[in-house]
Order: sequence, then structure tokens, then C-alpha cells
Amino acid sequence: MISDDDAQTAESVITARDLRRVFWRSFQMEFSWNYERQMNLAFVYALIPVLKKLYPRKADLVIALKRHLVFFNTTPHIVTLILGITTAMEEKNSQNGNRDANAVDNVKASLMGPLAGLGDSFFWGTLRLIATGIGTSLALKGNILGPILFLLVFNVPHLLVRWLFTRWGYVLGTGVLHRIQQSGMMESLTYGASIIGLMVVGAMTASMIDITIPITFGAGEAKTEVQGIINDIMPCLLPLVSFGIVYWLLGRKVKPLTIIGGMALVGILGSWIGIF
Repeated sequence: MISDDDAQTAESVITARDLRRVFWRSFQMEFSWNYERQMNLAFVYALIPVLKKLYPRKADLVIALKRHLVFFNTTPHIVTLILGITTAMEEKNSQNGNRDANAVDNVKASLMGPLAGLGDSFFWGTLRLIATGIGTSLALKGNILGPILFLLVFNVPHLLVRWLFTRWGYVLGTGVLHRIQQSGMMESLTYGASIIGLMVVGAMTASMIDITIPITFGAGEAKTEVQGIINDIMPCLLPLVSFGIVYWLLGRKVKPLTIIGGMALVGILGSWIGIF
């Protein structure tokens, strides 16, 4: 008797060679980083061999490529997990006639934030410090093993994780997500993924956007800070308002680079005048 996983494997058109190509192409994640959509170009570049195989018709391939040109950013060392899951979901989407395209987008968007938090904490906040400590201690003594051990301590775990996550991500996508589709839970998964994505965006808005107004009224003990009044109304109100303005401008089809330039101009003028 053939299990669901065996049947799914039998239907698979993605081979180990295809996953290896995705793995090698994943090293380009920060080579084409841009302020508008960050890692989107490199993400599409890593998927090109797979998408060409899954969508032989040029029209379908163009749609798939454009779908993945949206904003994307996560820790580059673990991006292969998302690439593997996306590969599996694109494979199912190609077999289902592009009916699961929204699920692919939502799952990818919901994973990049939480995985970035885990990846940054481990690779940038822990492993890099350990490797630096080992390498620096030896280098200060004039030992040639200092830079060598630094590179090995950091890159050996990184390469292993990147390679294993490529396969694990694909298996996760073909196994778990296949069962979810059969049980009819895909809509719930998509809805949940959208909620998680919005929560991540909200948390990033509150923690990464820092806008304060240093203006005060009165003098001495009667002095009142405008920022204090705003905080009493709602903490992080100014970051929320600024995010809402940017979201509204994007909805009006204003180019992201134009918005970035406008934000820089407003910030410089506001600081010069003393508003910010």
C-alpha cells in the first residue's frame, strides 16, 4: 500500500539536482540587496531553475517570476528553508493550475519574519561572537590559525544548516502541506499566515521606527513635553501614523524610491527646524 508521502514523492518533478541548484544560488542573497525590496531579486534568482521546470509555458513562468519579485528579507543563512518550502508549494501550484498562488505568497511572507529573528539571534548574535572570540584570541598572539578558525567556526555550521534546510524545507512542503490541502485546511493556513505577517509588520513598526517630537511648552515644573502627551494618547502613535502614510502612498501607486526620498527629506528638514 502506498502512503500519501510515497504518492507525493512519485508525483514529484523536482529532483535532488534541482534542489542543489537552489542551494548554490542561495548564496547570492545579499549580492543584489536593495532598499526597495531587499532580497527579492536574489530570491527569484535562486528559484529560476525550479520555476522554469515547473512552468514550461512562458506566460505561466512570467506570472510566477513576478509573484516572487515582492519584498523579501530574512537571515541569509537559513533562507534555504523558505526556498525549499516555496519550491514544494510552487510544484503543487503548477499541478493545480495556479489555484494556490495566494497560499505560496502568504506562507513565504509569514515565515521570513520569525525565521529572521531566530537566524539573526543564532548566527549574528551568538555564532559570530564565538567565532570572533576564538579567532581574535589566537590572532592577537600572532597565530595564523586565528583567521582560519574564525572562518571555519562560523561557516561550517552555516553551510551545514543551509544545505540541510534546503532538503528539509522541500520535504516539509511536500509532506505537511500536502496533508493540509487534503484536509481542506489550506484556507485556514493562509488566513493564519496573513495574521502572523501583519503581527510581524506591526511589531517591526513599533520597534524599528523611531519618531519623537522634542518640543515643550511652559517652563520649570510646569513644562509639558509634546511627546509625553502623544504617548499618553497612544504609545508609538507617530510610528503608526508614519507607517499608515507610507501604506497609503503605496496604495496610490507612488514608487517606493520616491517615498524613501521623501522620508529622508522630511526627516532632515524636521530635524533642522527642531520638530523631530
